Amino acid sequence: MPYPMDWDPTPVKTKKLPPLKVPAPLGVLPYRGARNPMTRSNAAHRVSLAMSTPATKGQPQIYHFESEGEFSVALEASLDPDFHGLEVLLPPIRYPWRYNKRGYRDHYFDLRITMNDGYRIAAYVKNGKGLRTERVQEEIDAIFSCVDDRFADETIVVNTDNYSRARRDNLRRMWYLHGLKNPSDDEAVSEIAHRVSFWLMSDLIDQCPLPRVNAWRSCMRLIAQGVLEADWDAVINRHSRVWLAE
Repeated sequence: MPYPMDWDPTPVKTKKLPPLKVPAPLGVLPYRGARNPMTRSNAAHRVSLAMSTPATKGQPQIYHFESEGEFSVALEASLDPDFHGLEVLLPPIRYPWRYNKRGYRDHYFDLRITMNDGYRIAAYVKNGKGLRTERVQEEIDAIFSCVDDRFADETIVVNTDNYSRARRDNLRRMWYLHGLKNPSDDEAVSEIAHRVSFWLMSDLIDQCPLPRVNAWRSCMRLIAQGVLEADWDAVINRHSRVWLAE
């Protein structure tokens, strides 16, 4: 006997909606990926933001990411002092595939990172469970074998399991503070860090002749730059253990 509509526990099937199109606001460059990933998903967390890079000459551009893992990889790359530009969901690479009738598949690389010297890194981003399967490893080998130096100088595999929730949160904060550039404060805090003793970030802040908020921001930026080190898999704040990078 069928249930009345109000009591039927069966999930209602809905039509698949087209990807969400985000128009670029005034002064922001539009999304330029080869595929729009902004569809509904019960598994992945879509992310969209406007980011400025040296390649865009400081002008914000819209980027869409299929997962929070890809977003975290992009943020980590953007904190590198040699970072120049970012591209997402690039034009497809066709590779041979024996598991379908066509005999081939198309792969859209998640990210391509360009450094200041022009070196380009194409990243295949996936979670650890997927990377442990033989078929995914076979697929990666097939994809990478079809990439030449016209597309990228290096291809890498990134395991998103390495990005804990605390690490992802730290990357978001670091990226935000990285945009609040203050080279003079950063240089002053770095100079003090190299000549005084400290255990916690608060110990270093207390010895800086700067407003406390400025000293804290500089400490966070110095961690992002690799001048100071901290445990990225724990929330980084003024009570965190920090030390000079070797």
